[in-house]
Amino acid sequence: MRKDESIQLNRVAAMWTVAAVRGRFPDAKLGGVEATEQGFYCDVDVSRPLTEVDVAAIEAEARRLLERDGAEPDYRQIDRADALRLFERRNEPWRAEWARELAPEGALTCIELGGSVDVYAGEPPRVAPGVPAFKLLHAAGAYWRGDSANPVLQRIAGVAFAERAELNDYLAWQEEARQRDHRKLGKQLELFLFAEEAPGMPFYLPNGAIVRNELETLSRAYLRKYGYEEVRTPMMMERGLWEQSGHWEHYRDNMYFSEMERRSLAVKPMNCPGHMLMFKHKLRSYKELPIRYAEFGQVHRHEFSGALNGLLRVRTFCQDDAHVFVAPDQIASEALRAIELVKEVYAVFGFEYSLELSTRPADSMGSDEQWAEAEAALERVLKAAGLPYRVNPGDGAFYGPKIDFHIKDALRRSHQCATIQLDFQMPEKFGLTYVDERNERRTPIVIHRAVYGSIDRFLGILIEHYAGAFPLWLAPVQAIVIPVADRHAAYAEEVRERLVDAGIRAEADARNEKLGLKVRDAQLRKIPYVAVVGDREMEAGLLQVRERGQERQSALGVSDFIAAAAGRIRRREA
Repeated sequence: MRKDESIQLNRVAAMWTVAAVRGRFPDAKLGGVEATEQGFYCDVDVSRPLTEVDVAAIEAEARRLLERDGAEPDYRQIDRADALRLFERRNEPWRAEWARELAPEGALTCIELGGSVDVYAGEPPRVAPGVPAFKLLHAAGAYWRGDSANPVLQRIAGVAFAERAELNDYLAWQEEARQRDHRKLGKQLELFLFAEEAPGMPFYLPNGAIVRNELETLSRAYLRKYGYEEVRTPMMMERGLWEQSGHWEHYRDNMYFSEMERRSLAVKPMNCPGHMLMFKHKLRSYKELPIRYAEFGQVHRHEFSGALNGLLRVRTFCQDDAHVFVAPDQIASEALRAIELVKEVYAVFGFEYSLELSTRPADSMGSDEQWAEAEAALERVLKAAGLPYRVNPGDGAFYGPKIDFHIKDALRRSHQCATIQLDFQMPEKFGLTYVDERNERRTPIVIHRAVYGSIDRFLGILIEHYAGAFPLWLAPVQAIVIPVADRHAAYAEEVRERLVDAGIRAEADARNEKLGLKVRDAQLRKIPYVAVVGDREMEAGLLQVRERGQERQSALGVSDFIAAAAGRIRRREA
């Protein structure tokens, strides 16, 4: 199905939803309505928050109206003044505000369906959408126009398809996504928690800290391979520094501030300015370039509470940040090195990815000439790398264009993680220089580079990608030894100690519980290896080992098991 047909199907489903809301809540007033290829939502002003029961009843009413009146809407073009009069006559203040202030320039279309009337931006469709198979997914509060100073409306979200089979496939995908939800699995696997005392700021439990540390260990191995030096910068720095860097002008609404000895300080949202000061602290020669600084820096950024989403959207996170200071003739080679680094790290996880070249945004700093040079340089790098990419106009950083990596998880969802950004602006703002081969002062260029992006967000993606069943090298507990009876507990503990001495994260479960219950608990914890020991194993120095996801057990000598498991861990195999 073409994109425009899919959008029209979702728009028709949204209209029937609005008609059903008005049928059940006669005083309801319509706010925003949005239909895309991925689904639809409608914001309504009703007397109380909508419950799951309300959503089910609205969906049933929408289906009844659809069956009674059919699915062919009446479309006609309308000018802005007529749209405004329509909404004012129907006492629709939110839609009137949309027509008066928010509607983009261009054609407007009036759509009438089953007594429900609305106006949207764009021309009437060229095709009849047919009868949609649709489903209302949920309702939640949403600020009008996304502004917390405005009233909260009720947002009803749904999705529509041309065929029932497509809808069923989508709902099955949604259910799989719910089962993989990192917030649910994070609690089940005791990885992290959130508390009201620090909203939007994760607390990592021992299991979660192990996984994070493994991710950092992996990253550090590649930092060494690619010649980076690890640094650390302060959590708070003077406001003037952020004014100098450009963050104050472009980013201050997302920053946190404090006062000390009558000096205004800002909690860092990024590591860049600190690395600029490190470069500047002494005279530099061209022979030192490139200089590669890397930092696992904890940063803080203000997010509205409604935007928070587990580890995927938080107020503090660890950025695996790096800044490479280069001379102009080193841009291509260092950007290519950064691409190779990202490719190697993502290969460990088996991620597929696509690339985007994001160009100058409207809110940016620097000259047209610098931006043109920077964008052309990154385009040459992508072509030299032989990687397919698409251009994402206007989505660059405020200081420079960037190459973004979008990884695809097990459910084929796309996540933007790694980034390589080219910056001519910040070195100039900080007055950075190096002495070239002619003994003249030159301004370096900076390549901003991240692989995970946010380690916290990357961990959330991994939890959902693996459905909590981490590969062996990354699993918080890699093996558990379960004695059949109390008399086998000492042997189980002896085996556990041998595993730990070999570098394997292992536990022994000697609880006074039935064997089946302990095995089931280990499976729920998604531990890669479950080793059971009884009389025969104790006498022969064996383990009955079952690997996660497999039914059959294998009798292995302890030394043989250790060699096999340790080898897989060392090679970072699944």
